Amino acid sequence: MNWKRTLWVLWAANFVITSGMNLVIPFLSFYIESLGVTDIADVERWSGWVFSAQFVTSVVFQPIWGKFADKHGRKPMLLRAGVGMGVVTLLMGLAGSVWQLLLLRLINGVFSGFVSMAISLQASVTPDKNAGEALGTLQTGAVAGGLIGPLFGGYLAELIDYSHIFFLTAALHFAACAIVVLLVHEPREHAPKAGEGKADMRLLMPLLPVFIASAITQVGMMSIEPIVSLYTETLYGGENLELMAGLAVAATGMANLVGAPVLGRIADRAGQRKVLCFSLVAASLMFLPQAFAANIGMLFAGRFLLGLFIGGMLPSLNALVRHLAPKSIQATAFGFNSSAIFLGNLTGPLIGSAVAAAYGFRDVFFVTMAFLLANALMIIPNRRLDVPPHTGGETDS
Repeated sequence: MNWKRTLWVLWAANFVITSGMNLVIPFLSFYIESLGVTDIADVERWSGWVFSAQFVTSVVFQPIWGKFADKHGRKPMLLRAGVGMGVVTLLMGLAGSVWQLLLLRLINGVFSGFVSMAISLQASVTPDKNAGEALGTLQTGAVAGGLIGPLFGGYLAELIDYSHIFFLTAALHFAACAIVVLLVHEPREHAPKAGEGKADMRLLMPLLPVFIASAITQVGMMSIEPIVSLYTETLYGGENLELMAGLAVAATGMANLVGAPVLGRIADRAGQRKVLCFSLVAASLMFLPQAFAANIGMLFAGRFLLGLFIGGMLPSLNALVRHLAPKSIQATAFGFNSSAIFLGNLTGPLIGSAVAAAYGFRDVFFVTMAFLLANALMIIPNRRLDVPPHTGGETDS
């Protein structure tokens, strides 16, 4: 199987999926208002609950779907996620109350996991020597979709009804599934025998530091998100504040597009653990220019450099899962890692908002810096995460 061809097909599918998922983010609060919630405090509370609901159920169901993938194949689980989220998103556009929207977001989390399953599928067909580069490149598809989606969604919200954007998002999910059906071919593997999976949890214990590191990394990335726009306002007093705030948010993602494949390629040669530790320490230091920013330019520079080094984290963690998990339960391992990432997505903004409210904006940067440094201190001495140099004879086919 040509792993490079699969990579670019899955890249396109991830881009389409994440673009669609992020189309609704800019107007979610306005949609809640249209469902009958008028008090501003209630809108803020409901927005937080509705946004977070998907992560709650995702944390629980990712390992379950991973185990299904080990038994029945990754491609069927990829399609399960795409079609399931597409149908639920379609129903969101028909919601008659905010309670229905909240329930549908919870159900959407049950079906979620398209990107994580794409990573698992790509990992299963990529040679050892190219794992970091491939998974880093694949990550950029989701990052690009996360950048384009909100911009396009905000534009569409001014032109068409909010409900129609949910319908468009559903159509994008179905389009991604069509791409996978037509162009992705998963090789048949040995099906596990009865009783073969009983030791799953014991076999995954060596990967516990990786799962913890994935959660902490995501907490570090997401804790800043709720306050970036407000922090930008304290540094910039000119016109087009919304544009400047958007650029401050997007700067990290744009740099990630460069950092992920480059650092992934370096990690394949130097070692995943080494690049992960370097990225964690370097990224943590990039919060200093943000915390002490005297103007908008310093904030942009810190955000951009942060994005470069963040690009070395998740690809290295995913590559470690690919290298260290037994083949028979590799998708289960990716499910647990995805669950850890969703847990970080859920708790990161809560921690950042709480610190900002209690102590101020700048302290969020210091707390986040401490999280990433603690993560590095956990990984640095753990030699069990070292992967032996590639010695096999895999080809690029």
